[in-house]
Amino acid sequence: MIIDFHTHTFPDQIAASAVARLSDRANIPAYSSGTAGGLLLAERAAGVDRSIILPVATKPEQVHHINDAAAAHNEHAFVTNMFSFACIHPDYEDWKQELDRIAARNMRGIKLHPAYQQTDLDDPKYLRILERAGALGLIVVTHAGFDIGFPGCRCCTPEKARNALQEVGPVTLVLAHMGGWRCWDAVPELLADTTALLDTAFSLRPAEAEEGDPQWLSDEAFVNLVRTFGAKRILFGTDSPWADPQAELQHIRALPLSDEEKAAILGGNAKRLLRI
Repeated sequence: MIIDFHTHTFPDQIAASAVARLSDRANIPAYSSGTAGGLLLAERAAGVDRSIILPVATKPEQVHHINDAAAAHNEHAFVTNMFSFACIHPDYEDWKQELDRIAARNMRGIKLHPAYQQTDLDDPKYLRILERAGALGLIVVTHAGFDIGFPGCRCCTPEKARNALQEVGPVTLVLAHMGGWRCWDAVPELLADTTALLDTAFSLRPAEAEEGDPQWLSDEAFVNLVRTFGAKRILFGTDSPWADPQAELQHIRALPLSDEEKAAILGGNAKRLLRI
C-alpha cells in the first residue's frame, strides 16, 4: 500500500486563486489544481492508494469551520481513500476542547504550521497542544525548518523541535520536510536521538533542479538521513499540489535503499501509525 502522508487541498471555489497566489509567492509551480478532485487524479495516476490531507489554520477563527469541513469530508473518504487530518491554532482559545472534539470524531491527527501561525514550536502555546494531543493519541504533523514563503522565519528549526519534545510527554510528532527544510545539517545531531518521525515532502531534489541547489536534499544526503534515523521513522509525502506524486514515487524507488526500506517509507510506516 502506497500512502501519501502530506498533501493539501483547497475548497473548489477558492482553489484556483489560492494556488496561484501561493505559487507566485513562493515561485514554485503547482502540479495539480489544488482541489480534492485534482489531488485524486494526481494520486491515482501515480498509483497512490491513500492520501492524508493536512489543513492549516492561518487564523484562530478558522479552526472550528475547517475541522467541521474536514470531518464532513471524512464521512465519505472511504470512496476516495483521501482522509483529512484536523487543524489547530496556538491562539485558539478553546484549544483543549477542540482537540477533544477532534479525537471524538475519530480524526487521526492534526497539522501545525509555526511559520503561518507565527509561533515558535517550543512556545508554551504549542507545548500544551502537543501534550494534549499525545494524551489523546493524536498524530501531530508540523511544518519543520524554514518556509519558502517566509524567508528568515525560524519558528520551527530542529533546535526548537528538540526543545519541544524534551518539554512534553510522549507524542507522535512528524516533522515535515525531512526534519527541517534547509536546516538539514542540524537534523541528525539534534533529532536522531528523539522520537521524532520525518516525512519526505518537498525535500528531494527534482530532476529539473540544479545540482547543489540548497533548497533540495541530494540523493546521498537523503539516504544518509534515512540510515541515520532508520527507515521505520520516515513517511512518504509529496506536499501536493507542490510536487508530482508520480515523479516523487519514481525518485524514491530509484534510490539505493533496500526493498524493505522503500516499502516502509512508501506506506508501511504510515499504515502502522494510522492503524489500518
